[in-house]
Amino acid sequence: MKRDSRLKFEDKKPPSKLSHAVKAAPLDAASLTAHREIRQYEDENVGLESAHFVEGSVESEARLTSSAIHAQRLRSYRKAQTAQPSSNPLSKWMQRRNIRMQYAAAKAGKTAQSVGQASGAVGKTTGAVKAAAKKTTEFVGKSKKAVLIVGGVGLLLAFLLTVVSSCSVMLEGVASAVAGSSFSVDDADMLGAEAAYSALEADLQDYLDDYENTHDYDEYHYDLDSIGHDPYVLTALLTAWHQGAWTLEEVQDTLQMLFDKQYTLSRSVTTETRYRMETVTDGDGNESEEEVPYTYSICYLTLENFNLSHVPVYILTEEQLSMYATLMGTLGNRPDLFPDSPYVARYTNGYTDYDIPASLLEDEQFAAIITEAEKYLGYPYVWGGYNPDTSFDCSGFVSWVLNHSGWSIGRQGTDSLYALCTRIPAAYARPGDLVFFRGTYDTPGISHVGIYVGNNTMIHCGDPISYTNLNSSYWQAHLAGYGRLP
Repeated sequence: MKRDSRLKFEDKKPPSKLSHAVKAAPLDAASLTAHREIRQYEDENVGLESAHFVEGSVESEARLTSSAIHAQRLRSYRKAQTAQPSSNPLSKWMQRRNIRMQYAAAKAGKTAQSVGQASGAVGKTTGAVKAAAKKTTEFVGKSKKAVLIVGGVGLLLAFLLTVVSSCSVMLEGVASAVAGSSFSVDDADMLGAEAAYSALEADLQDYLDDYENTHDYDEYHYDLDSIGHDPYVLTALLTAWHQGAWTLEEVQDTLQMLFDKQYTLSRSVTTETRYRMETVTDGDGNESEEEVPYTYSICYLTLENFNLSHVPVYILTEEQLSMYATLMGTLGNRPDLFPDSPYVARYTNGYTDYDIPASLLEDEQFAAIITEAEKYLGYPYVWGGYNPDTSFDCSGFVSWVLNHSGWSIGRQGTDSLYALCTRIPAAYARPGDLVFFRGTYDTPGISHVGIYVGNNTMIHCGDPISYTNLNSSYWQAHLAGYGRLP
């Protein structure tokens, strides 16, 4: 593979994609598309995922111990319970495909032919009906008991058929829900795509490791993010991008596109005029030591790993984002596919739950907040997500909860939420206040936000939405303070 076709160098490092600071937010963001929404707001913290695991002290688990229970908790994909329109992307796509096929057949003339045949038979049917009616009347008069027995049997059969039909509809609905949250790709293709993407990353790592042997500079400075991705993020992203099934051959270009969006390698070279002592011989053969100028080159090499889980919001439609969030929430119902993924441990072990003391729920405002927030326990983190259809990021989750529990603040970013609040000391924080953090990933200002629920605990959109104890060294190191909304 030619590296030149993949690694694009720039003389100056491009502006970070994580530098979209929020200056203001609209009061009503319901009609905005996902892409317009995301580029207006600064969010946030997939980078904190790795810190969760390194620290080993951040608890991000809930009650999802099986895929069936998990699907029940993912209420954004059962919109009847969340007042959202039904939006199972895969089942909707299949339904639309079937409707198009039926429509095409009708348009080709099958329906018209049936109507013509039916119209031609009307005259014959009318006469037959009159004759049959006369015979039926005579029969009923002579055989009332037989008619009653036959009628009873008919009613019983009709009841049984109705029951079977209802069960069939229910089973079809369950099957559709399972299909919509499952990977519909052959294992060989999914494993092959993961291997191909890992090969691109390995090639990049080899290039960096051998950089000084293949370049000629006097001095090197490196600012390199770690290289890596989660295989479930890659597989769910490929499936959402291709709207269902795909093969390894079909996604080769997509893999390269995703790789180029995840990694940005930039190089900057500066030169200085320096001097060194050299032995100089004059015309008479006499030697002397003199300072001789030379050009000294310094190479600054930067690799930015944008994190693959940040990419979906930039390339997917809202419907595709919904599919991506669904698949990440269930791991495509294949937690066995990539057993080394950290997501598997969370999916298998469930997410930490927290029992809110009953006394706190006497506060109607806090009760409204926590009732809304707990609807989304277990939802996956989706950078830039701001509603149940797309799932959430941290500020999207907090904005949604507040907007549905008494406030009307629109879709706010972390800095905007911080600006809306009155600062309060930690000792005076009460359930329903917001808690803010800095430095959970490489961005200025506030990088993460959660909702304080008391007892040094918050509910927040980490990965996934869960309760987290604030006493861990990680959260204490990044704590920016508490805020109270007006």
